Amino acid sequence: MNMALDDQLLLRTQAYVDGEWRDADNGDTFPVTNPADGTALCAVARCGAEETRIAVEAATRAQRKWRTVPAKVRANTLRRWFDLVIENENDLSVILTAEQGKPLAEALGEIRYGASYIEWFAEEAKRVYGDTIPAPSSDKRIVCVKQPIGVVACITPWNFPNAMLTRKIAPALAAGCAVVCKPANATPLSALALAELADRAGIPPGLINIVSGETNAIGEVLTGHENIRKLTFTGSTEVGKKLIKQCADTVKRTSMELGGNAPFIVFDDADLDAAVAGAMASKFRNAGQTCVCSNRLLVQENIHDDFVAALSDATGKLAMGDGRDESVTIGPLIDEGAAASVQCLLDDSVAAGAVLVQGGTRDGTFFEPTILVQVDPNMRVFQEEIFGPIAAITRFSSEEEAIGMANDTKVGLACYLYTRDIGRILRVAEALEYGIVGINEGIISNEMAPFGGIKESGHGREGSKYGLEDYLDIKYMCLGGIDQ
Repeated sequence: MNMALDDQLLLRTQAYVDGEWRDADNGDTFPVTNPADGTALCAVARCGAEETRIAVEAATRAQRKWRTVPAKVRANTLRRWFDLVIENENDLSVILTAEQGKPLAEALGEIRYGASYIEWFAEEAKRVYGDTIPAPSSDKRIVCVKQPIGVVACITPWNFPNAMLTRKIAPALAAGCAVVCKPANATPLSALALAELADRAGIPPGLINIVSGETNAIGEVLTGHENIRKLTFTGSTEVGKKLIKQCADTVKRTSMELGGNAPFIVFDDADLDAAVAGAMASKFRNAGQTCVCSNRLLVQENIHDDFVAALSDATGKLAMGDGRDESVTIGPLIDEGAAASVQCLLDDSVAAGAVLVQGGTRDGTFFEPTILVQVDPNMRVFQEEIFGPIAAITRFSSEEEAIGMANDTKVGLACYLYTRDIGRILRVAEALEYGIVGINEGIISNEMAPFGGIKESGHGREGSKYGLEDYLDIKYMCLGGIDQ
């Protein structure tokens, strides 16, 4: 397919290994389709175990050289990559929307968000500090340095195919590591476009490798190969647990950004307009397909009806359709299976007593923005991650009840609360069992803050000064005989 791109070379369909574009060894491909209408966009090289092993070997060779490159040089190289991403942001947005479905404006926002991680870690590359520690005796000195962990495997999802990759590649390269990346088969084109720009930026061959195709075969190599020293994954909790187990035999370090079940708590003293705006941004961004989407809206009983009315009014103004249409504000779900899963959650909830206030219709991959009230904590829509545009609203009476309902889940990625009481802000935020707390704010992700969860939402942090630590080993050096 010939997309409307200013630079057609950004539409790549081959794997990127050791600085070269290559087909699968057996010539196999798999289709990439537009979720809005099911049309085929192109066919991408279907790689497997052998191509992945070649990529790991290339990354191993490249990393040995890259780790010795001065941090300032690594920083400047990443900066050139950032500049190229920004220069080509419109083309990258078109590619992203075509394969993922989100509206063009959202896609552009993701490109800039993803680029911000490249810029941030280009700067952080120069700030890998060590320590000199007071020694136990005068004839010794204790020095600690931080060194790159080695080759990193990156497995990323389809919902943010650009940003989830830059959030991993940028700190890895900044630290002195190389990467082998497995993007989701539904959305490989964004990853390949990033690789093309990385090549143009002068990032040495072998440092970035992109393979898609046979998920299990690729995953087995990435989790089992002894040269891979770290695996970083963004995706479901179920898959994350399997990957952790598979990495155990070689004792790889893992970073896991897994599923969520975010509560969005609105107290009766909240700014109602701000709370509705925050709920709209958090709930319906990317058609509800984000791990930090508000999944359960907990609204204090005194303002429940007013909140529902205002949210319903705002939801009714969303324009659903093909994301390539600039007037569209909410696009399709990623595929028919995802839409069917959301439909099942809705049907189960209504059958169990929830009341449909707005929406609820489905047409192929398009699911109308939906509002449910009288949602009981025992319902599936309350207990499970929805990953679709359903706002499930539950009443609560007291602060203690809200905290209890919010924490009644095995996961703990993101949560939100709206109140103008400073004491309540501190009490509730400290009591919520989540890695990220949005306070009077519905958009919480940025490159300067540590992104990650607790409990079964994973471990490790992406972004911020902490995001580099996951790619570094600490080496302690004991110097003796100093007084000789």
